[in-house]
Amino acid sequence: MRISARELLGQLLDPDSFVSWDRSPVVVAATQQYDEDLRKAALAAGTDESVLTGEGLLRGRRVAVIACEFGFLAGSIGVAAAERIVSAVERATEAGLPLVASPTSGGTRMQEGTVAFVQMVKIAGAVATHKTAGHPYLVYLRDPTMGGVFASWGSLGHMTFAEPGALIGFLGPRVYKALYGKDFPEGVQTAENLYRSGVIDGVVPVSVFRRIAHRALSVLSGVPDPVAVESGSAAPFGGDGAAVEDAAAADHAAVPERAAEVSAWESVTISRRTGRPGLRDLLRHVTQRVPLSGTGQGESDRTIVHALARFRGRPCVVFGHDRSGQQGEHTMGPAALREARRSMALAQELGLPLVLVIDTVGAALSKEAEERGLAPEIARCIADLVTLDTPTISVLLGQGTGGGALALLPADRVLAATHGWLAPLPPEGASAIVYRDTEHAPELAGSQRIRAADLCADGIVDRIVPELPDAADEPVDFARRMVAAIAEELTDLSARPLAELRESRHLRYRRLGLPGN
Repeated sequence: MRISARELLGQLLDPDSFVSWDRSPVVVAATQQYDEDLRKAALAAGTDESVLTGEGLLRGRRVAVIACEFGFLAGSIGVAAAERIVSAVERATEAGLPLVASPTSGGTRMQEGTVAFVQMVKIAGAVATHKTAGHPYLVYLRDPTMGGVFASWGSLGHMTFAEPGALIGFLGPRVYKALYGKDFPEGVQTAENLYRSGVIDGVVPVSVFRRIAHRALSVLSGVPDPVAVESGSAAPFGGDGAAVEDAAAADHAAVPERAAEVSAWESVTISRRTGRPGLRDLLRHVTQRVPLSGTGQGESDRTIVHALARFRGRPCVVFGHDRSGQQGEHTMGPAALREARRSMALAQELGLPLVLVIDTVGAALSKEAEERGLAPEIARCIADLVTLDTPTISVLLGQGTGGGALALLPADRVLAATHGWLAPLPPEGASAIVYRDTEHAPELAGSQRIRAADLCADGIVDRIVPELPDAADEPVDFARRMVAAIAEELTDLSARPLAELRESRHLRYRRLGLPGN
């Protein structure tokens, strides 16, 4: 059974909070037959058009909503429906409201022809203006969402989820068979397949999407949570907030003595321990976590993590390497870097800080990675980061090998764990180049100054977050300590003007490596 527009609004919004914005549909020149079709559609669907718009409360938060009604001529979009959608988007933009859209449609209304087809440009333009103004746009695709609707406002969300089992695609199966005389391959145009392929962020029922949307809007609002900030509470996972704050304060020395005492090779071997906490462990100690997935363009890489989150009440976009997802030669590829660029664009568009976490054995070395543009994507990530118009923090959590690490490094502030390190190659690889063996890896690790203490002395790292003595032996305490340190940096950066941050970032990397820097 398909969910009607009114049922969707009833499940998504707080009870009795919906207020319609709809006026009578604009009159479109039509044939007698089309007039009759519209009359019958209104009777069948109980609505006057294929879309309902308005505002309501989503867990107490005021939002604008757009919901398609498939029962009205298969949810097709003509001039009247498009005008209603655009008017709602413009009203949401003017009011500064986040917008939640839930399409379900066969696409363009064929009875109105090309003029209906080009309405998608008008709708997409209004949505783009809404997003450019810095307002969130969330999408929940219902069964089915096809054609021009999916190819315009259905695919422009800051985040996009879909109803389980929903048929979602560009060219409908019936049209495909009529044009090509054969069935469209099964299992391609499904919500689940699009999620696996990196086109959408997830597949959940409306009740779960309501919770996800609430958490996402909490982060995307960009407003710090004063309770979390003041209390020092890291998350709903319990623990002593004061202890976390005390632990964070302990690392204020630029180069803690213990970091300088450990050799580079010791840090390398410690960073490779199986039980070492990674990015997913950090995210267990933040609030309002919302996982995102894929590039939105048909690519997904399971070696990375992408999310919206609050670090002790401070909202941000998080992107980084997932150490648990890197096995053998299975490391980050071009898709991961394109997803990184999605996180950068999302952060800039919504004015949120960006937190990048480095913990990688290196970018993928394969025929596929080369042919799909690995090196150019590394270059684009670096270029995007050094010019990004939002505060940025990079965290050297563990291993930092090669271009895969460098792509996430340029930031306003760079933090490192005691045993985090950064090198153009793993020490074994550098040894193979210089000495044609791997036995000299410990020696080269030291001479290349790859350890956190040396990176701090050389101006690459700003702050070392201590491991006491090894994060693998204190995973929870270390994760809380790192989350607290990131939150402190977010607080500091958010108070600085963007122009100042841009200039400081430019000078930082312009002077890097020069004497006296």
